[in-house]
Amino acid sequence: MNAPTDPAADNDDLLSSLPNGVLVLSEGVIQWVNPAIVLLLEAGSPHDLLGRMATNFVYSADQSHALQRLQKQRPGENALPPTQYRVQTCEGNIRIVLVSSRPIRYLGGDAILVSAMDMSDHSAMEERLRISEQNFRRMFDNMQDVYYRTDAQGVVQMVGPGVRRVLGYEPEEIMGRTAESYYPRSSDRDAFKKVIQEKGEAADFPGQMVRKDGQVIDISISSHAMHDENGQFCGIEGIYRDVTQRKNLERALQRLATTDSLTGISNRRDFMDKALQAFQLAQRYQQTLALLMLDLDHFKSINDKHGHTAGDEALVNFAHMVKSLLRESDLFGRLGGEEFCIVMQSARSQEAKLLAQRIRDHLENSVFQDVAGQDFRVTVSIGITFNRTEDKHIQKLIERADKALYQAKRDGRNRVREQP
Repeated sequence: MNAPTDPAADNDDLLSSLPNGVLVLSEGVIQWVNPAIVLLLEAGSPHDLLGRMATNFVYSADQSHALQRLQKQRPGENALPPTQYRVQTCEGNIRIVLVSSRPIRYLGGDAILVSAMDMSDHSAMEERLRISEQNFRRMFDNMQDVYYRTDAQGVVQMVGPGVRRVLGYEPEEIMGRTAESYYPRSSDRDAFKKVIQEKGEAADFPGQMVRKDGQVIDISISSHAMHDENGQFCGIEGIYRDVTQRKNLERALQRLATTDSLTGISNRRDFMDKALQAFQLAQRYQQTLALLMLDLDHFKSINDKHGHTAGDEALVNFAHMVKSLLRESDLFGRLGGEEFCIVMQSARSQEAKLLAQRIRDHLENSVFQDVAGQDFRVTVSIGITFNRTEDKHIQKLIERADKALYQAKRDGRNRVREQP
């Protein structure tokens, strides 16, 4: 196919109507231009461009490249691949253009037909996208949360670099393995999957994971289910974060709110809450429940004679001794001062009496020592009662246990008494 011989004469209307800028060069000098190139180079008229070296409009840093391209453009050869230049317009503005060129015959001589497309907006958009991508990547790489995505079988397809900080693994060590691999208890993962299946998403869902070093950490997961174009479930996408520090603080506050600061057992409020729940359960299912009220004998005199430090140590040792004798299901709390209480669930009368007697015997045979090295002993009086069908509140059991305790005191202390 022959190159056009005279664009100004044969194709003037066609080239003039093109939206891209077109010009004809002869030995680097502009010989012909269309209206679009006049507009692109912000010239007042074609006469502002005709007769000038084309390289005069090329940005200085790109001129060497432009000259080399013109030198490679020889008559009879094919068009060179498109390339980008920065050009400086008549108004001094810098624009980025995509240039295509090919050799032609023009007015009987060799020339070059150049097409220029303004890419400034496109390049600016690419730059904005590049900066946006950099910002996103920087945020993604430094975020405290861990982004992850799994397939429908729970196999990790993608994980963010935050996993290094949270779990101690490199991302490539995580990908290709199932998410269950990092849960210390499968029940945590099962509970999370159930929520996703039922609601399609989970927000701030609690759980635990195992770090590479074996440490178990608390996590919070926010995720949603993904579906393919057919609406079929195809995986889960979301983030999780390490909330161990927050959970430790919550646990510490919970301990402060529910634990007696001296003995480490349940305080009055926590014990009464749990005892009430146990009582209601026993009444509902007609189960036997025993309540034991314990009070250390003559404790004020112990504090007065041996000091409060020795008295506190006796309370602590007593609490530890009692805990060692209890069943796992038994409740134990300090109601205040030297008064303690035990609730035995599903306990027969003989079991409660046996426990009370063992506590009394252990304490009677224990020897304490004050700061001066003086030995002393402590005894305990215990009142026992059991729930009745007509009991409407646990307070009834406490009143009966108090009566039994009072009877033990009247009978000489260091005794166990029962109020049926």
